[in-house]
Order: sequence, then structure tokens, then C-alpha cells
Amino acid sequence: MTSRNQQLFELSQKIIPGGVNSPVRAFKSVGGNPVFFQRGQGAHVWDVDGKSYIDYVGSWGPLILGHAHPDVVKSVQKTSENGLTFGAPTEAELEIAELICKLVPSIEQVRLVSSGTEAGMSAIRLARGFTGRNKIIKFEGCYHGHDDSLLVKAGSGALTFGNPSSAGVPQEIAGHTIVLDFNDAAGVEETFKQIGKEIAAVIVEPVAGNMNLITPKPGFLETLRSLCTQHGSVLIFDEVMTGFRVGLECAQGVYQIQPDLTTLGKVIGGGMPMAAFGGRRDIMQCLAPVGAVYQAGTLSGNPVAVAAGLTTLKLIQEPGFYENLSDTTRQLTDGLTTCAQKHGIDFCAQSIGGMFGLYFSKNIPASFAEVMACDKNGFNRFFHAMLDKGIYFAPSAFEAGFVSTTHGSKEINETLSAAENIFAAW
Repeated sequence: MTSRNQQLFELSQKIIPGGVNSPVRAFKSVGGNPVFFQRGQGAHVWDVDGKSYIDYVGSWGPLILGHAHPDVVKSVQKTSENGLTFGAPTEAELEIAELICKLVPSIEQVRLVSSGTEAGMSAIRLARGFTGRNKIIKFEGCYHGHDDSLLVKAGSGALTFGNPSSAGVPQEIAGHTIVLDFNDAAGVEETFKQIGKEIAAVIVEPVAGNMNLITPKPGFLETLRSLCTQHGSVLIFDEVMTGFRVGLECAQGVYQIQPDLTTLGKVIGGGMPMAAFGGRRDIMQCLAPVGAVYQAGTLSGNPVAVAAGLTTLKLIQEPGFYENLSDTTRQLTDGLTTCAQKHGIDFCAQSIGGMFGLYFSKNIPASFAEVMACDKNGFNRFFHAMLDKGIYFAPSAFEAGFVSTTHGSKEINETLSAAENIFAAW
């Protein structure tokens, strides 16, 4: 008998490209068909066939409080009763902007947008407008949204400009982007030594989460900060994923590095479509209507999204919030590592705040190349075995995972028990 999941996917492929509205949802990386979800509550989700799963995707990061948190849902319901959108300023926009600036010391002014991609492309444009330069540096394996300037793969050397990694991206645009190796401070230094005065910005995920979870080596972020200051370039931290996910002051607070601009998303929307970019006042003042850099959005600061985000940002300030979240995430990664190594499987894991990475490798990778050297087939096998047991991890060996405050000892123990059975039969 064909499952409802299978029926929906077959129908979706006829009318939606690939049957999905975002590529990673298609399960192309792990094989098989995607799961269609019907509802979520706390740490759990249910698919259209009624099967329940412990969810370690959390809509790719936003749901730090778990699915359908009652306070967040209530705020959305209450706000929507007064209207869904106005395309005009609201008091709540000011409130969340003030809160973001209060929580993140590097952000003196902020502008709300609707997606992480929009935040990233706007920050790049702003950096170019502020500096009067065109070239940017990004790092292989870091993803900053599907803007043309950022859909670029590495060239053949430190000073080889990037090539388009997507059809439809003109070479002329990709040619302004230099792609370097994440955690390679020497490569960045050499690039700045030769063309530093041409570089408008360096954009980086301070903790990479789109090539699995990769943490910065000691000195890497410090080097970026020093070089950007020395050469008058704008340092952009892409904290769409890490923002308020790894700590109350985001990753920049964890590593004590202040960028010039920051992009935020996911958690600040509380599960609704909202993002932001902000930073130094002198840079932000280059934005229209006070400056010459144009950026606009009909749904920017949407009142319903702002309500969800504002409620979430208030709740994460509770004492012990991040200590408890970090402890739970560490219990998961330590437990999985112990289970795998007990059965002689090359596996390791790490976490920061409520983010984690799983690697079928002897050592934790520190670069894109090292991630690519991990056993992808091993991960795919593990993913499907866990999915069968009702444990939902990201359907890709190249994505970070997420834990919420609704994941407790029951969920962690159930996950580890499933992994133990799988690894024992490996």
C-alpha cells in the first residue's frame, strides 16, 4: 500500500520542481523520499502517515524553544487578530530592534528583513556601498543565501576569483568573489597582502553550519578582524544560524570578536519568516532613506513575525537557559560518540550551544576538504536507520543539527538507545 508520504511526493513532483520548495528537503543527499510533516509539539513531529519522530532539525534552527511553544503561538494569535501586515511602521518593530541592539553589543543599528538570504545580500551591498569597493572574500563550505555574489565555488588558488556554482549566475558577478579555505588564516593574510585595498568585505559564518558543524581554529576569527581593520574592509559575521542559537550574544559573544556587520535569522523569527542585518552606525547610515544604498521589502518587520521573534528573544534570556541547552546537546553528542566507538566505528561529534555536528570520521573536521573526506555513505546508512526508529536528523551529511529546550532526558535516552542498537548491528 502506498503511504500518504509517497502519494504527496509523487503529486508534488508534478507541480513543484523536484517536489520541494528548498533543495535539501528532497533527500537527494541521503536517498529515498522526503517526509511530509503534519504537526509538531515540543521536541516531536508527526508525519502525514501518523508516525512520530524526535526532531533534531527544528526547521533548520529557528525552533530553539521547540515546536508550538504556547507563549509564541499565543503572541502570533493575538497579533494576527489586529491584522497580518501593514507595510508601515509598528511599535513592535522598534521594540525588537532595541532588544537586538541591547543583546548584541556590535549592533548599533539594525534593519529587519524577511529571510537570511535577504540579510546576506543586503549586507554585501551595504559593505560595497560603504567602501566603494567590489571584491568580497567568502569561505568554501560556508553558505550565506542564494544571492548571485555568494553562489560561488573556489578557484584554483588563493587569488583565483570564484566561478559560479549555480546556473544563472553571471561570471562577471562571481568574478568579484574570492573563495578561500575556512580556518586558513595564512591564506587570508596572503590575499590581503596582495589586494587588500580592493576588498569591500569578508563574510564568514563564525561557526560554520552548512558544511556540517565546523568551529573556528584559535586565531582565525581574530585574523579576519585584524586584517579588515587594517585594510578598511567590512567584516560581516553571518549569524543567521548561530545567532542566539549558541549564546545570548551569538557566536561573536562566545569568541569575543566584534564584526562590523551581522546578519541574523532563524531564532529571531521564532519560527516565522524574519531576519535582520545590523552593525556599526556609520555603516548602517549608508542605507536608504538616509543613504545611497537601496534596500526595501514589503513584508520587512511583518507584525506577526515580529511577535513570534520578540516572544522568543524574551524567553531565551531566562537564567540558565544556554547552560541547560548546552548540557543537553553535549549529552547527545557525547552519548552518540560513546555508542559508536564502543562498536569500533569511526565516528565523532561536537556541539556548541544548541548546535551539533555528527561525523563518520576518526577526527572532527576543521575544513571543507576534511568534511568531504568523511564517510558520507556511513552517514546515509545511519540517517535512514535512525529515521526508521523515529529519530529525525538533517537529511544530509553536510548540515548541522539542532536541539531545543524541549529535548529532555527522555528524548536523549531514546535517541541513544536507537543508536546503540544500530551501531551494535553495524
